[in-house]
Amino acid sequence: MIRDDLAFVFPGQGSQKIGMLAAAAEAHPAVGQTFDEAAEALGYDLWDLVQNGEQEALNLTETTQPALLTSSVALWRAWRAAGGAVPSRMAGHSLGEFSALVCAGALAFPDAVRLVRERGAAMQTAVPVGEGAMAAIIGLDDESIDSACQAVAEQTGQVVAAVNYNSPGQVVIAGHTAAVDAAIEGCKAAGAKRAMPLPVSAPFHTELMRPAGERLQEVLAQITVSAPEIPVVHNVHADTETAPDSIRALLVRQIYSPVQWTACVQAITASGIGHLVECGPGKVLSGLNRRIDKSLTSYTIEEPAELSASLDAINEETAA
Repeated sequence: MIRDDLAFVFPGQGSQKIGMLAAAAEAHPAVGQTFDEAAEALGYDLWDLVQNGEQEALNLTETTQPALLTSSVALWRAWRAAGGAVPSRMAGHSLGEFSALVCAGALAFPDAVRLVRERGAAMQTAVPVGEGAMAAIIGLDDESIDSACQAVAEQTGQVVAAVNYNSPGQVVIAGHTAAVDAAIEGCKAAGAKRAMPLPVSAPFHTELMRPAGERLQEVLAQITVSAPEIPVVHNVHADTETAPDSIRALLVRQIYSPVQWTACVQAITASGIGHLVECGPGKVLSGLNRRIDKSLTSYTIEEPAELSASLDAINEETAA
């Protein structure tokens, strides 16, 4: 059954943690089966790493991305196996867009898990460690952040820009380390409540990621992309796409373009959707989504009790 007022959203990097989905694996066979498929595609035991490895190893971008994609796909399969409704829209934050495309039928899971491993490796090597940085700016409007970044970029000739429009009052900037530091000071001077450097090793979603985009384009050319069975709202322009070649192009652009998450959620709600399920570890997107639109009802399904409660709540809404 397709629910016209339901959307699924998929988290990106930052939601990973050792031990994630342990309880879900005990409750839902689909979780173990999905990680088995990932192990076959990757050539190593991803589940063992996720459960028993070191957080530092899980945080390596080329490991994080397959782990999060596999976790999201596993929870989607568990949801469907439990009788969960099919949403009328999907979207994912950065890496999460690949999870959305798998669950929407546009990418085969084995292809996607290998693809995001390559994506992670390409992103990690695009900029030498120490030369790039990211920071979250809290409590300042988008225009002021954009202006602060533009002023620094013009003064220094270095790259710094807003890269994640996560919600009103929460925007992430990225670029060359010195330029990011200068933009932080500019944002504070403009009235930002807080500015927090993020513990990442590369300036994601900036022009500095273009070499990673070129590598991703080469890999994508060898992968079958289909028209999604469920419309996916893309990060680059907050709109849906059906043509496989256009989807490929958007995935390449996404790696060096800002994540328009606020606009994505606004596009989802504009289509009449009021219920969002966060399909993946953690609750990061649910918090952002509430700040974007307080009328939204958000659900998380990582834990078995959460999945069961979300299923019951959405079914009750249908009955009503």
